[in-house]
Amino acid sequence: MRIHFIAIGGSAMHNLAIALHRKGNQVTGSDDAIYEPSRSRLEKEGLLPQSLGWDASRIDASIDTIILGMHAKADNPELLAAKALALPIYSYPEYLYEATKEKTRVVVGGSHGKTSITAMILHVLDYWDLAVDYMVGAQLEGFEIMTHLTENNEFVVLEGDEYLSSAIDSRPKFHLYKPNIALITGIAWDHVNVFPTKADYVEQFKLFIETITAGGILIYNKEDETLEELVATTEHTIRKIPYNMHPYIVENGQTQLESEEGPIPLQIFGQHNMSNLSGALLLCTQMGVEPVMFYEAISSFSGASKRLELFADRPGKRIYRDFAHAPSKVQATTLAVREQFPNDLFLACLELHTFSSLDTSFIHTYSKCLSHTDIAAVFIDDEARKAKVNNSLDEETIRNAFFHRSLNVFYDKETLSDWLQQQPASIVLMMSSGHFGGLDFKTLID
Repeated sequence: MRIHFIAIGGSAMHNLAIALHRKGNQVTGSDDAIYEPSRSRLEKEGLLPQSLGWDASRIDASIDTIILGMHAKADNPELLAAKALALPIYSYPEYLYEATKEKTRVVVGGSHGKTSITAMILHVLDYWDLAVDYMVGAQLEGFEIMTHLTENNEFVVLEGDEYLSSAIDSRPKFHLYKPNIALITGIAWDHVNVFPTKADYVEQFKLFIETITAGGILIYNKEDETLEELVATTEHTIRKIPYNMHPYIVENGQTQLESEEGPIPLQIFGQHNMSNLSGALLLCTQMGVEPVMFYEAISSFSGASKRLELFADRPGKRIYRDFAHAPSKVQATTLAVREQFPNDLFLACLELHTFSSLDTSFIHTYSKCLSHTDIAAVFIDDEARKAKVNNSLDEETIRNAFFHRSLNVFYDKETLSDWLQQQPASIVLMMSSGHFGGLDFKTLID
C-alpha cells in the first residue's frame, strides 16, 4: 500500500511510519518541523521528507491511506487535498485499531505510569522471547523502534493516551482501541485546555471502560479513589481485577521487592513504580507469563527513557531526568527520590511546559508537590509560554501556588544553568515533558 503521513515527525507517528515501511509499504510523509531523534531515524529509513513544510501537490489519487498526526491543523493544505480526493484518512490510533482488530488488544491507560507499565510488560515479554506487537510512547533499552506490527502475533500491547486523536477527531486516543484487556493506573486531572473541569476529564475514563470488549478484563489500581468509584459503578459486563502497591523494602539505597521467591533487587525505585510493577505483573499473567518468570525478568528492567533515568553519576552528584509534568507525577517522582536517598541534599527542577501547567486556573494544583525537596526550582521558557497561553504567570503567582519554603523561578536557560552549577545538592532531579529551552544537561555534570 501507499501510505502518506501528514506530520510524520511526531514521537508515535515516525515510529508507526518506520514500522509500516518495514512491512513493505510505500511510505511518504511531511511536516513543518522534525526534531531528533525522529529526524535521524526517518533519514536512516529513507523516509525523511526532502523539504519541510506542507505541499498539497504531494497528495494524489494513488495514495491508499492518509495517517494524520495531532500536530497538523484542520486547515492543513495536504489534509484539505486528501479530503477533496475522498482518500481514507485515519488518525494514528484509528489506524492502529484497524491494523490490530483481529488480535488480542492490551491497552494500558491512566493519568500517570502508563508508559512505565507498558515498558515493563514489553521488557518481560522480550526477556522470555515472547513476540507481541506493540506501540509505546518512550524509547526502551533494547528496542530500536517503539511501534511493531506483524501479521502473526496474537497480542498487541498499546499505551493508551487520553489526549485527542487529531485535529479532525476530538476523541481521546484510548477510546479507539477497544481493548480485550485494559489496565488503568489512576486518574488525576490533566489536559485542562481540552478537559476544562475534573468531571470532563474523569468522564473520558468512564467512556474508556465502556469500550472494553464485552467479557473482557479490566485491571485497575484500587488505591485510586476516583478510579475505584468508576469501576464500582460501571454496569459494563467485564471482569474486574484490582491491584495495589507491591510490597518492597529499601536498604542502603537499594530497592528490593518482597516476594515468595525471596527479595528481588530492582534497578527502579519509588512507590509509584512499585504500584506500576504490581499492575504489570497482573497484566503479564493474563498474557501467559507466570509470576516467577515476571520476577526474574523485572530485576533487569532499568526503566523507559526519561522515567527517573540516571543521566549522570559522579562522586558527590547524581543527576536524574524524568518526564513528570502533571502535579501527581511530580509529587510521586520527588517522593521516590527522597525515599531512595533520605540523607542526601536533594534539588528538584520542574519545567512548566504544558498548556495545563501554564494556566493560571490550574497552577494551584501544584501546591506542595515539591515538598519532599530541599532545594526547588521552576523553569518557564518564555517562548513556550507565549505560544501556549494568553495570560502570564508572574513569579508571585507561581510561588503562592507551589507553597515551597525556598522556591526559585527562572525564565531563561542560561540563568538556570548558572544557578544549577552553583548548587551543592548531591541529588539533582530535572523534570519536564519539554527540553528546558534546549538546556545542555552535560554542563551540569562538573
